[in-house]
Amino acid sequence: MIVVFDSGLGSLSVIKPIRKRINAEIIYFADQKNYPYGTKTVLQLDKIIKSTILKLQEKFNPDIIVVGSNTPSLLLDIEKKGKIIGVFPPLKQAISKTKSGKIGILATKTVVENKILDKYIRKNVPSKIHVTKINATPLVDLVESGKFISQRQASKGIIKKIITPHIENNIDVFTLSSTHLPFLVPILKELFPGITFLDPADTIAQHISKILKHKSEKSRLKIYASGDIKTFQKQLIKIGIKNKVNPL
Repeated sequence: MIVVFDSGLGSLSVIKPIRKRINAEIIYFADQKNYPYGTKTVLQLDKIIKSTILKLQEKFNPDIIVVGSNTPSLLLDIEKKGKIIGVFPPLKQAISKTKSGKIGILATKTVVENKILDKYIRKNVPSKIHVTKINATPLVDLVESGKFISQRQASKGIIKKIITPHIENNIDVFTLSSTHLPFLVPILKELFPGITFLDPADTIAQHISKILKHKSEKSRLKIYASGDIKTFQKQLIKIGIKNKVNPL
């Protein structure tokens, strides 16, 4: 069993690539009560994530838990916690794909402003490559609210305002370093053809397929949430997901 969790619906974008690669029982937990992770302090996040992981382990006893948010993954260094997997900016892919030598990291405000991201960049990117950190919290909000579907034209305006100046500065590859952002890929491709937008979920799915020992014959998805279940159910329906949401 695989458990994926985030503060909202964003990390449902991680589920699709996993299901493409592997049959497994998947639990998705939307920690609505603590939305958004992207504005929390490191101390707040540490308390929330430790408590959530413990709760998920006790209830489901999963083989793997995916912390489906770049914010706690980076700030709490989730990568080093055994069967707990974090989601990180796919910088190696970005380096191999950029032609201009300029990369943009689209991430939440907390991640962009934290020195831990600077350290991660120095560790993974050669000095000849220029990396720009971009606050994508307004784009995360477009997805979480469902406005990217219900108010598509207005959403395009917000997306253009954030992305266009960086393309004018010759950035040709962006990492979608919030798991909400892959939901915007169809709009991003429409607005910016020829620009590369990288989804870290593909790397996660590849990693899980290698380490998961107990594989199911059938692929199943169950969704749980904290906080306001009814509102979250409506948000899912807006983006075309009809699974029943269970309280946790």
